[in-house]
Amino acid sequence: MRILFALPGLHRVSRGAEIAFEQLARQIAVMPDYQVTLIGSGYPQPDCPYKFIHAPCIPREKFTKWPIIPYLLRGYFVYEELTFVPGLLRSFDPDAYDITVTCSYPYTNWVLRARRQNGYPKHAFVTQNGDWMCYSNDWENRHFDCDGLVCTNPEYFERNCDRYPSVLIPNGVDPDLFKPGYGDRTAFKLPNQVPLVLMVSALMPSKRVLEGIGCVAKLPEVHLAVAGDGTLRNEVQTVGTELLGDRFHWLTVPKEKMPDLYRCADVVLHMSQDEPFGNVYIEALATGLPVVAHDWKVTRWILEEQAIFVDTSNEEAVVDGLHHAFSAQTEMAINNRRNLVESRFSWTHIAEQYCNFFEQICSESSRG
Repeated sequence: MRILFALPGLHRVSRGAEIAFEQLARQIAVMPDYQVTLIGSGYPQPDCPYKFIHAPCIPREKFTKWPIIPYLLRGYFVYEELTFVPGLLRSFDPDAYDITVTCSYPYTNWVLRARRQNGYPKHAFVTQNGDWMCYSNDWENRHFDCDGLVCTNPEYFERNCDRYPSVLIPNGVDPDLFKPGYGDRTAFKLPNQVPLVLMVSALMPSKRVLEGIGCVAKLPEVHLAVAGDGTLRNEVQTVGTELLGDRFHWLTVPKEKMPDLYRCADVVLHMSQDEPFGNVYIEALATGLPVVAHDWKVTRWILEEQAIFVDTSNEEAVVDGLHHAFSAQTEMAINNRRNLVESRFSWTHIAEQYCNFFEQICSESSRG
């Protein structure tokens, strides 16, 4: 089977969707009878078991002050995707693949489907960035279609399984990289011998990082490290400094350093109340860390009983949850978190589920 993953940020940025696709590609490419290609705006990297094709684009950060207009109405990241289209069109040979995969809508999804002949190659869409395009009937999303839908959480699956051939598959993590151990705080200019809360998040309103800063500020002597970047970077720096002073630390960390950063933390806090998955949850679990997360169906499905669930709209509840988390670091608790990761979230296991679904899609007759 010849598989193509296409996404603007591949090999260029370390966001959740890009990390997921690159890890899947690595796992699938070494399995017998699969050939994997990635098209993205980065460049080939050494020792990758798959083929990589460069298709340039303009980074979304260049468009943060651009206006919202029809077919670009969801913000600056759609401008980035639009600039990816010319390179994708030049690079994409539909006869070279049996199935194409993306999580980017509208333009990448449209391009991969528009050049098909008689329904081939098949097209799978992954809800890494949400599922609104799958069920909305507004004028843009009416153009969405796919031959198979990979849902990254149970709410998405329940909402869309009657519309498209669907499967429920979570994201994964490499438990050999993300594992408990000593974290060298000096490598990140973090102080030793202080309690440290870690937030790993894009700096955007829906992630509620500003609210998390306010909660940690209620804990005397506790330090907060925020790892991520985004449109709210200035506000996060300002509020963090105002409320926490020298207890606040903002970092941008390359993906290869993230396991080490997790090992520096005592607790992971994630304030988001609605997102497709949340890789931070399973990265923290794999590292053995206690997690304080919003109490809703998806987080309980991911974390099972291995987290502290609170209403993150309630500052007092978050503060109490953090207090509890600092005491939830027994050897048994760490082992339970690791066991959950190894049984459900290893990339090897996740890649097998993807391949089974791709085989199912390609074995079915064209939907016309």
